[in-house]
Amino acid sequence: MQTTVVEMTVVKAREVVDVVTDRVTFTVAAKQELSTPDGWVPAVDGGGCMLAWTHTKKLCRERLTIRPGYEFGYFVGATCADGTVGKNCLSLVVDEEDFAARYAECLTKATGLLAQLEPVTRPSGYLKRDVPGFRVRVVSSYLANAMRQHVGGDAHHMDGYIDGDGFRHKKWDGRTVVSSNVPFLEELAGIIGARFTPRPKRSASALVVTDRWKARSTFHPEYHPLEPDESTWVEVRDVRLRRAEGAKPFTLYSYRLDPHPGFLVSGHLARQPW
Repeated sequence: MQTTVVEMTVVKAREVVDVVTDRVTFTVAAKQELSTPDGWVPAVDGGGCMLAWTHTKKLCRERLTIRPGYEFGYFVGATCADGTVGKNCLSLVVDEEDFAARYAECLTKATGLLAQLEPVTRPSGYLKRDVPGFRVRVVSSYLANAMRQHVGGDAHHMDGYIDGDGFRHKKWDGRTVVSSNVPFLEELAGIIGARFTPRPKRSASALVVTDRWKARSTFHPEYHPLEPDESTWVEVRDVRLRRAEGAKPFTLYSYRLDPHPGFLVSGHLARQPW
């Protein structure tokens, strides 16, 4: 969403308030309204409140258009199985070139980011030597944030996940997921209407997934926004009233915006006076 500054007013004031939050200290008019979970509150009364805050660097980064569908679901599932989500990047390192190629293709189709395969070697604890593999890596803090918020969300997630942590049976139409994460397998079994019995402790469990699981009508799609939530809540630690010393007053600026009344002050959501 975009808004336009249609009017700016300069006013003089003898008093302002310094608002000290978990992140920064900023100065505004005492009556400047700030966004809290309970509504808009004048800055002078904001002590102890939680304020909506966005890291200003996030406003400058490239925003992706994430396309829902099979490719996005596969990408999410494969990342959950064998991928790594860093602060501003995502990567997948696997042995199978075909798996890495499918992952790269789905990542590109779902996000528009160019993903390519890179031959690498990595140490094997079992073989006690380096083994060849393939890596797919993209740099995007926006996508990394989205991945941390969106795990699963559609049936296509399972294809990518099983390619990473499972296998397809050759003699019948089904696949098996192998994992030590028993709570995850129990939840997945309930979603697809499958029976699941955990193995004894310290042993990986297996969940059999038939290709006919959709006919059981136990999976209920849910809607989840794909765009990451870039704001959070920060606490107001202190509100300090500050008076102008001497003859020179403070200079404050008031904005009239259209169509949206909100704007950021050091990343904290404020709104125009009514």
